[in-house]
Amino acid sequence: MSKIPKNTILSKQRLAKATYEFWIDNALVAENAKPGQFVIIRTSEKGERIPITIADTQENAFRIVVKAVGKSTIELCMKNAGEQLYDIVGPLGKPSEIDCYGDVLIIGGGVGIAAILPIAKALKNAGNKVRVILGAKTSTELILQDEFSFADKLVICTDDGSEGIKGTVVDGMMEEFNLENPNVIWSVGPAPMMKATSMIAAQYGIPIWVSLNAIMVDGTGMCGGCRVLIRKEENGVTKEEIKYVCVDGPEFDGRYVDWESFIRRLQQYKEEEQKALERFLEEVGDISWL
Repeated sequence: MSKIPKNTILSKQRLAKATYEFWIDNALVAENAKPGQFVIIRTSEKGERIPITIADTQENAFRIVVKAVGKSTIELCMKNAGEQLYDIVGPLGKPSEIDCYGDVLIIGGGVGIAAILPIAKALKNAGNKVRVILGAKTSTELILQDEFSFADKLVICTDDGSEGIKGTVVDGMMEEFNLENPNVIWSVGPAPMMKATSMIAAQYGIPIWVSLNAIMVDGTGMCGGCRVLIRKEENGVTKEEIKYVCVDGPEFDGRYVDWESFIRRLQQYKEEEQKALERFLEEVGDISWL
């Protein structure tokens, strides 16, 4: 039996400013996780529950990539190898629908690149032609691009043009559409990015799976915090349905997500989150080193 306690951070690596990779000891998650699934992590007993997509597994450990954007993710990124996380629940959510679709376009933005990596690998192993578009603000914020060497084509987009196409993943997406339309798309990243790529996919009538990063508490569908409105037109009739990201997702066809309400829900605790962050920074001081 391993002498290392469960949920111990085995290793930590800085991938970009305020963005860290962690390998965490947890055999249950490692043995059962499938592409697209996530875990919920607490760093302390009273800590916020943080949903994070599983980026990889290896023997008794799993990998996550975290960007420090608020109090809880900063607390997590301040943890070091050898420290133990308070608890981890998972793997949660439905796995990605991996199949042989033919030509698949994979789009990853920001820290969403880590989330989409295992999906892209699984789709390639299923026999698909896999074209990958990765985007970041600058080349220094671009992560894990070397791990997409299996892709049939890799396109890089940076907002400032420091690497690849100068522009967003939407610009890269349109260039790929000019060459050939894919059969299906996966798009994972910030909500506005997933919304923009979903709008284009809708124009072309191409399915697009997005992984929604909703506010979540229990991860079992009981709290309702992660509900999302799905709206479809069928035979001239608009049908609306409430789904829960934690148990019905996290992946949904982005063409049918009500993006306005989803993004509005992401902002509902913004004021409380800012106050919590300000109090936390008063305690820990300067974090510009992250």
